[in-house]
Amino acid sequence: MRDFIQGETLCFDKPYRWTSFDVVAKVRWLLCRKLGVKKLKVGHAGTLDPLATGVVIVCTGRSTKHIDELQARVKEYVATLQLGATTPSYDLEKPIDQTYPTEHITRERIDEVLPRFMGRIEQVPPAFSACKVDGDRAYKLARKGEEVKLKAKVLVIDELEVLNFDPATKQLTLRIVCSKGTYIRALARDIGEALESGAHLTALRRTRVGDVRVEQCMQVEDFPTWLEAQELEGQMQEVVPE
Repeated sequence: MRDFIQGETLCFDKPYRWTSFDVVAKVRWLLCRKLGVKKLKVGHAGTLDPLATGVVIVCTGRSTKHIDELQARVKEYVATLQLGATTPSYDLEKPIDQTYPTEHITRERIDEVLPRFMGRIEQVPPAFSACKVDGDRAYKLARKGEEVKLKAKVLVIDELEVLNFDPATKQLTLRIVCSKGTYIRALARDIGEALESGAHLTALRRTRVGDVRVEQCMQVEDFPTWLEAQELEGQMQEVVPE
């Protein structure tokens, strides 16, 4: 028996180009329709960029009180970086604005550079981020063309593993285990600079939040069918006249 009003936690594999709020809005609409209620408290435990996929945890009802706790859990990502070029957003949201030499970048050079980003480090968030600047979201200002200056934040990167490096295309795929507040786009920017070149993300997948792995997560498109099969507490029953 599911009780979404009392509180439930759901884990989704966020689709490409969906915002985390899109997932929340879809879940809330389906639940309200199923329960026969006009309002239901629903929230997500950690924003994931629209161009990223992977684990998004959604809480309903009183379970939303645990969102801060869930957000604080360690995250794991698989990220693909294109070396030798940058974009204003550090991913594919914006077109390439500058290119750099890459002939000097080897796997050995990458192995020398990556340890600089292990452990407790400082990172300046991207201008295209949800950080607030004088009450406004940084990405809103950045998309208007306004200059955005953000302060460095302390974070922790526990693991940084090279999964693949293609010397021909200069594409680098990393597995990253990190703390709350880590911007993988900013990490791509900083790794590119450390390699005396540039870099931006071409793919990002959040593969784990705490103990929740992406393989355990539900596809958003499967949620309506799953929901129809559930027996729910608090569901308004249709009254059939005698």
